[in-house]
Amino acid sequence: VQLQASGGGLVQAGGSLRLSCAASTTFFSINAMTWHRQAPGKQRELVAGITRTGTTTYSDSVKGRFAISRDNAGTTVYLQMNNLKPEDTAVYYCNVDLSHGLGSRWGRGTQVTVSS
Repeated sequence: VQLQASGGGLVQAGGSLRLSCAASTTFFSINAMTWHRQAPGKQRELVAGITRTGTTTYSDSVKGRFAISRDNAGTTVYLQMNNLKPEDTAVYYCNVDLSHGLGSRWGRGTQVTVSS
């Protein structure tokens, strides 16, 4: 299973970006898909996630500003990021948790830079 992430870039504070992550697998092979980020000198942290049943979760720092969603096939997830702040600057990583004991996979990171 591979993950293809895209959508990062440079944006001014208050702006928006949308990240996407496509998993090369089937809907029923996915337990959950999540977005994480890692800023320089900091640990990787969970930003948002969506389970196969559609339950979503967000870190407190992004609640109300970010929204995770998925396509009809359930194998591509999106992270709509609004009202971006400089502290959102990080490399964003997509992760898929697979069913049937297949573990998880990480995608390549995509850089998000928010200028003040």
